[in-house]
Amino acid sequence: MTEPAVRLDKWLWAARFFKTRGLAQQAVRGGRVEINDARPKASRLVRPGDRLRIGKGELVFEVEVLSVGDKRVSAPLARDMYRETAESLKRRQDQIEARREEGQTSGDPGRRPDRRQRRAIRKILRGD
Repeated sequence: MTEPAVRLDKWLWAARFFKTRGLAQQAVRGGRVEINDARPKASRLVRPGDRLRIGKGELVFEVEVLSVGDKRVSAPLARDMYRETAESLKRRQDQIEARREEGQTSGDPGRRPDRRQRRAIRKILRGD
């Protein structure tokens, strides 16, 4: 009897790493996904026990496949399909925390001040 296996792009989509299979295929083609320390094709079969390294933006997930499925399931069930390594989880949480702190201290509101804010700035600069 053969071990269950499913295409890599389908598994990434079913495990909710990517919103669509097309995005999963682009990530694999772009080299942002490794399986057992090798750069795969989207059609590569994933089996339980495989180790994946998945890059999503600045975040990197290192996971071990626990089960395979080609149907997209709810988020709690999707988390049961893999186990993230402790180092990966800690590194990701540190990155998120650093980004959160950076956003609070940047001082950039992301938009131009409105009329009221400009008046307050001028008042401070004049020393009134």
